[in-house]
Amino acid sequence: MRRFSLALASAAALLVFGSLAPGQTPTSPPAASQSTVKLTMEQEHVIKELLKEMKVEPQQAAVSETVGAAVPSTIKLQPIPEQVGQRVPQIKSHLFFIKGERVYLVDPKDNSIAEVID
Repeated sequence: MRRFSLALASAAALLVFGSLAPGQTPTSPPAASQSTVKLTMEQEHVIKELLKEMKVEPQQAAVSETVGAAVPSTIKLQPIPEQVGQRVPQIKSHLFFIKGERVYLVDPKDNSIAEVID
């Protein structure tokens, strides 16, 4: 009975305190970049299709794909076309550029990436 109680106490301690060794701190997963623009999948599709129809020239410069990253001055930013702004009003004040198959929405206040649309 005593062994059972000891085993039960050990199991309870593991549940409460986890399996960390003394002095070991838990590691949390890396924080995911949070988009500053909330778009539905449909809105992302509309943006991409409308910009594709407008034949916007893609950029070739290296750029981070991380939301919140600063956009290098070598990237030519363009205003959101009126047709796109009418369909997706929350981005009409943003700027954008295209690299490869991705559309990058840029916050004009600080020239940081607000959203990356695949």
